[in-house]
Amino acid sequence: MKFDLNRLVRENVRELKPYSSARDEYFSDGSKMVFIDANESPYSNGINRYPDPQQRELKTHLAQTFSLSPANILLGNGSDEVLDLIFRAFCEPHTDNIITMPPTYGMYKVLAGINAIENREVLLTESFELDVDKILESINSNTKVILLCSPNNPTGNSFSVTHIEYLLNNFQGLIVVDEAYIDFATKSGWLNRFGQFPNLIVTRTFSKAYGMAGLRLGVCYASEDIITILNRIKPPYNVNELTQRKALQMLQNTALIEEQITEILAERDRMVRQLAEINFINKIYPTDANFILVKVDDADKRYKEILESGVVVRNRSTQPLCDNTLRFTIGTPKENETLLKILNSL
Repeated sequence: MKFDLNRLVRENVRELKPYSSARDEYFSDGSKMVFIDANESPYSNGINRYPDPQQRELKTHLAQTFSLSPANILLGNGSDEVLDLIFRAFCEPHTDNIITMPPTYGMYKVLAGINAIENREVLLTESFELDVDKILESINSNTKVILLCSPNNPTGNSFSVTHIEYLLNNFQGLIVVDEAYIDFATKSGWLNRFGQFPNLIVTRTFSKAYGMAGLRLGVCYASEDIITILNRIKPPYNVNELTQRKALQMLQNTALIEEQITEILAERDRMVRQLAEINFINKIYPTDANFILVKVDDADKRYKEILESGVVVRNRSTQPLCDNTLRFTIGTPKENETLLKILNSL
């Protein structure tokens, strides 16, 4: 069956005439035009004008980096806004459903609840891999989106490429591959597969490897048709001027980013070796992310002891398949050494 995007779009979104802002109607990146069209303050302070609503310069830079077109890119106020736009464009409240695979990123379920969308959960296998047969069994005519976090949070592993390909070929809805942690993985990700899979959406973030969690900038990569629909409903100025400037500045210093990623990966390998020597850590899970999930003897007890020693980690024991687990984000060498000293003292 040929993929039909129009079938997935909500009727009200399909018929919606998007809001046209002043800077949509006329945008200039620094000409000597006099702007008295948008009811802004005329007094220049660097941020008195509305930002580019389409983030043209930033999109152009990203497109060149990944050999894509700017038309394949949507930017959002964090990846959470990007995901929310996908829900609002394609999922009819009180009717449609999505499928998620716990343990996974908790905001998928929250966003489904906010948008009154049924969240069908299919547990990962004991080895934290996709259970493809059960996923396909959970699909019905109202299933619009399957969400895959790869590398997965909180488990850290990347899902099988073969499994994801099978889902893309056998599901007529949208498959979102959330690649928030892809910069720490050995696999290259899915950005070059849109031509092969028109139902593929890839989301990424500037919050992890790029070190800009405080700016809130998320990216959606997809076919031009999908991006056009999402642009129809996004707020006109959803990415502010300061965020756009800082992101461009960071992207123009990729040597620093690559250096930091290299150090994080080296520290991750060192931490895996050192954690194996801690007597109350029973298992260290494979990871392609900037964190390590470990199984301990008593997660509540160890979490409290570590916290009282001045280090904040994450207790993931409430998640399915994650009994007595703690998650350690890779910090600086000094921060990692502090954690190791505490763990060895317990």
